[in-house]
Amino acid sequence: MSSNNRVHIATPNGEVVVNLDDIDPTGWIDFPDIGLRQYFYWINPETGSSIAILEFEKGAGIPTRHTHASNQFMYCLEGKYEYVTDGIILTPGSFYMNPKDNPHGPTMTHEKCRLIEIYDGPHYYEKPSYHTDDTMIVPATGG
Repeated sequence: MSSNNRVHIATPNGEVVVNLDDIDPTGWIDFPDIGLRQYFYWINPETGSSIAILEFEKGAGIPTRHTHASNQFMYCLEGKYEYVTDGIILTPGSFYMNPKDNPHGPTMTHEKCRLIEIYDGPHYYEKPSYHTDDTMIVPATGG
């Protein structure tokens, strides 16, 4: 069982099952200034790797070009999500891999979007401007 008000089913051998319809609504992290909410399904506190679901409102997005301190993987479940500078558009069924240290963004949604996002390590070197201390659940590497 995990903390932070998440409804997770942990099996004796360490498997985790999370049902989106059953999660506690208080487990979502809201970013009202950019029209995003995020829910972490799983976080490895030792490595910073994580799996989360992201929900963007129509017209929302990440406002700045930025990099990550690890590889980023995304899978689009619904909507239309665009990396504006690069012209990359994710639609349902699209998979996106962004290598560590690759500048990307800003992004915008053409309609409400739901994405699965996976990091194989810490998200950032330093806290981005659109994050607060409360939204930085996975700490930056500090380097």
